[in-house]
Amino acid sequence: MKSTQKFQRSGGFTLIEIMVVVVILGILAAIVAPNVMRRIDDAQLTKVSSDLRTIETAMNLYRMDNFRYPTTEQGIKALYEKPNDSSVRNWKQGGYLDATASKDPWGNDYRYVYPGTHGKEFDLFTYGADNQEGGEGLDADIGNWVSEKQQ
Repeated sequence: MKSTQKFQRSGGFTLIEIMVVVVILGILAAIVAPNVMRRIDDAQLTKVSSDLRTIETAMNLYRMDNFRYPTTEQGIKALYEKPNDSSVRNWKQGGYLDATASKDPWGNDYRYVYPGTHGKEFDLFTYGADNQEGGEGLDADIGNWVSEKQQ
């Protein structure tokens, strides 16, 4: 009596099938990753614009209460911590801004200069991702004097 053996194919994947899937995933990642990174950059620039408007509003509220903007030395800190200045009499308890709002998306402090030098009463700006004056793209300076169309 002859013994016939039947080979059963297991339910796994072959090495070729796995390699094809890995190559397809690699191609998709190469296409999608740059688009996602660009969107992150766009989100950071949008956050800067929003932060500048928020801080500008808080500065105007400070001015309404104290009849002047904070000095350059007092800076944005005057919006969340009462300045040690006798002329600041109507500082709002609790402040005008949360301390965390004074940082740009890259973790650097927003900068403030009073009086302003760009046609505004005060300059409020960030040096961008590189935290150095000048630059292009994400490294460019962004301030309250720049219209959103230019950013």
